[in-house]
Amino acid sequence: VSNAGVGMAGPLECQSLAAMQSLMDTNFFGLVRLVKEVLPDMKRRRGGHIVVISSIMGLQGIVFNDVYAASKFAVEGFCESLVVQALRFNVAISLVEPGPVMTEFETKLYEEAERADYSRTDPETADIFTNLYLRNARDVFASLGQTPEDIAEVT
Repeated sequence: VSNAGVGMAGPLECQSLAAMQSLMDTNFFGLVRLVKEVLPDMKRRRGGHIVVISSIMGLQGIVFNDVYAASKFAVEGFCESLVVQALRFNVAISLVEPGPVMTEFETKLYEEAERADYSRTDPETADIFTNLYLRNARDVFASLGQTPEDIAEVT
């Protein structure tokens, strides 16, 4: 089971390339490293099941979540491409893509976003992000959010 992930939200021009690379290293390459470790043995045994917990953002991007969504789109493409080969060896790959899940992950992401410096973007974008996106995201998240137990039950 792969469930590692980090988030990133905010105007693109306010995100450092190093932070983007770190996010991709965890969200995408972390999964790749895990699969490279377990797949050869599963293929030799001709059986196994890899479960990947990803995000609905692997199917649809959301404003101000561009880099996070890109990492989840990469996970989606990786799993979809690998599943055909894996099935030949009786190895299943399940990709679980929940919507909002109420955990500390989101809380920390919003707290970081509220403290961030938005001087590297234009005032209009900074205003939209802080006064529309951030102000309303928690309410939207709370109204649509699932619990970790909900996800575990479905998985």
